[in-house]
Amino acid sequence: MPVPPLAGSTTGPTALRPLLDTVLTALTEGAHRRDGPLPAGGPDTVTPRTRTALTPLIPDQGTGAHHALTTLVEALAQGAADPADPLCAAHLHTPPLALAAAADLAASALNPSMDSWDQAPAASTLEADTTAALAAEIYPHHPAPDAVITTGGTEANQLGLLLARERHGPVQTITGANAHHSITRAAWLLGLPEPLTVPAPNGIIDIPALHETLARNQRQGPLLVTATAGTTDTGRIDPLTDIADLCARHGAELHIDAAYGGPLLLSPAHRHLLDGLDRADSVALDLHKLGWQPASAGIFAVPDRHHLHALHHHAPYLNADDDTEAGLPDLLGRSLRTTRRPDALKIAVTLKALGRTGLADLIDRTCAAAHTLADLITRTPGLDLYDRPTISTVLFRPTDADDHTVATIRRTLLTRGHAVLGRTHAHDCLWLKATLLNPHTTPDDLHRLLGLVTHLTAELEEGSTLR
Repeated sequence: MPVPPLAGSTTGPTALRPLLDTVLTALTEGAHRRDGPLPAGGPDTVTPRTRTALTPLIPDQGTGAHHALTTLVEALAQGAADPADPLCAAHLHTPPLALAAAADLAASALNPSMDSWDQAPAASTLEADTTAALAAEIYPHHPAPDAVITTGGTEANQLGLLLARERHGPVQTITGANAHHSITRAAWLLGLPEPLTVPAPNGIIDIPALHETLARNQRQGPLLVTATAGTTDTGRIDPLTDIADLCARHGAELHIDAAYGGPLLLSPAHRHLLDGLDRADSVALDLHKLGWQPASAGIFAVPDRHHLHALHHHAPYLNADDDTEAGLPDLLGRSLRTTRRPDALKIAVTLKALGRTGLADLIDRTCAAAHTLADLITRTPGLDLYDRPTISTVLFRPTDADDHTVATIRRTLLTRGHAVLGRTHAHDCLWLKATLLNPHTTPDDLHRLLGLVTHLTAELEEGSTLR
C-alpha cells in the first residue's frame, strides 16, 4: 500500500488539489441534501444517518482518500447547522468568510506550531505583528499595547482573571448578572473567591449597585470588575465609561469581555458604543463572532506588553536561555497552551484583504439587518419585540404566548429543519432570539423567518399536531 502524500513541501499542493475538489463537491452535495439551515428530523434522524456514514469507522482495509472524504464530508454537510443560511441565527456562530477559510487551509497544510520559533519562523512574526496591530485598535493612546491569540472569549476571560491574580494576589471578582458564564468558571478554575454578582436590569450592570458593592468591599482586598460589551443573551453593552470611573475611584481593576462587541471598533458608525473600552486593564475579543473567522480566533489584549510577562514559562527544549540570548524569539509567553495553530494567519489575511472599510461595511450591514428585523417585528401583528438591538441580537415572542409555547415553536422549527433560533429569559418570560451575523441576509429572508414563526404560532393555537 503506498504511503499517503503529505500536505506540505513543494509536492503537497499537487496532492491537495484533487482532494480539495472532492471536498468541495461533497460540501455542495451535502448542502443540497440538507436543503435548509439544518437537517430535518432532529436527533432521531440525524444521529443514525451520520453513524451509517461512519460505519465502520476503523475498517481492516481503508476505503481510500476520495471515498472517505466524499462519505464523511457529505454526511457532515448534510447534518450541519449552516451559519451561512440566513435562517440559522440562534447563536454567536458566524458564517466564516471564504477567504478566511482558504487561509485556514494554508495554516493546516503548513502546520506551524506556535510554541517555538524553529517550528514557526514566519508565523511567529505574523502573529506578533497582527496581535500588536489589534491591540493598538483597542488601546490607541497607549505606547506599547499587546495581545495574544486565544481559543475564544472563555480562554481570554480566564487570562484576565489570571493576570489580575498574578499582579495582586487572590482578587475578588465583581461581575454583572449579565456576564458570560466563563467568568464564574475562571474564578473556580483559578481558586479565586466566587464572584460577587451585581444586578443587571434590562441586561446591563446596575451602576448604583456596582458602586455600593465596590464601596462595601474596598477594604477586603484587591478587586476586579468584569464588564461586558455584547452580552450573549441580549447583545447589550455595559456603560463602560461609568464602570471605568467607578473602578478608578475605588482602586479596582477592570476586565472587559468584548468577545461579541469588540469588532465594532472597526466601524466608524458604531465604535462610539465602546467608549471607555481603552480604560480596561484587559479586554477579550472574538473574531470568530463579529469578525467572520473560522473558529477559533480569540484575542486577549492588554494596554502594556509587560502585563503579559506572568505568562512566561521556561522549557529548555523550546526556549533555552542561550537561544533566546542569540535572538530566537521566545513564544512560550504568548499563550497558556503549548502546541497551537497559527490562527493569526486567517485574521491577517482578512484584515489585509478587506481593510477597515470592508470590515466596517460587513459590521454595518449586519447591524442594519438587526434593525430591519426589529422594524418588521413591530409591524407584524401577533409578535412582540423585546427592545431595539444594540448590536445584532433581536429578541421577540408571540403576543400572549406562554413559555411552553415559545419553547415548542423553537424546537419545532429545529425538528422540521426550517430555522435555527435561540432562546433566552428576560423580563420573567422566554423569548426567541435571533442573533444575526450573516451580512448577506436580506429583508426577504427576515420576512420568511417571521412568517415561519407566525404560521407555527397559529398552528399551535388551532391545536394542530406538530410533527
